[in-house]
Amino acid sequence: MKIKDIVNILDAEVLSGEDLLDREIEEFAASDLLSDVLALSKDNFLLLTGLTTQQVVRTAEIAGGVGVIFVRGKAPEQEAIGLAHSHHIPLLMTSKTMFDACKAIVEEIIKQKEK
Repeated sequence: MKIKDIVNILDAEVLSGEDLLDREIEEFAASDLLSDVLALSKDNFLLLTGLTTQQVVRTAEIAGGVGVIFVRGKAPEQEAIGLAHSHHIPLLMTSKTMFDACKAIVEEIIKQKEK
């Protein structure tokens, strides 16, 4: 699955990294605890979070994330957008809750596997 597919699934707004939406996603992570994200042993994952600070972008980059989705319509700090742009990490924002966003992604993965 690609990041641009997630934009459609979650009806997300692209805040940064419009030119990076063709990146492949291998895994997903959903957390508001950055220490949990750092403990992941995943590569090429997309992080769903309600945190909006630039530390989220730094954490995603260190942990192997290929993008960040802000849930519940929460907009990131301007510094986070600038950092994401300079580190080539796409940022998305959806009005869906964390649960509903995860559910929509899982439903789409199941649907694709059934084809």
